[in-house]
Amino acid sequence: MTIPGEYRRASEDFERYLDDVRRHTLIESRNVVYTMTQGVFQTFRRRLDTADALRFADILPPVLRAIFVADWNPDETKHSFEDREIMTREAQSLRGDHNFSPDTAIRDVATVLRKHIDAAALERLLKTLPEGAEEFWRP
Repeated sequence: MTIPGEYRRASEDFERYLDDVRRHTLIESRNVVYTMTQGVFQTFRRRLDTADALRFADILPPVLRAIFVADWNPDETKHSFEDREIMTREAQSLRGDHNFSPDTAIRDVATVLRKHIDAAALERLLKTLPEGAEEFWRP
């Protein structure tokens, strides 16, 4: 079997994602964009059980999928979906002194992520996840 295309071009696809977030947010630093993405992913992941989190990871491109599951403790206490402002503060708390994510971090990641995944697959999946998941990823 040949190497799947999504793995062959994983780095290039991730670079395009970072560049798209930078353009969308006007954030110059790729480090800020990376931390923002990781914080948003971890915030969302804390609200899912393991099976649902893995189903979400499956629709992500390889590098974003790796970021989504990295440093994951599946035994961590599951959180409820809350007000977006509260969840944004949670995303901004990752590496707190070095996290310069804007107050629009969740919306920004949601907006750009949809350009880099199968948006229809995302919508189908969100309908099967706990209440609040669709709202979380609403751009």
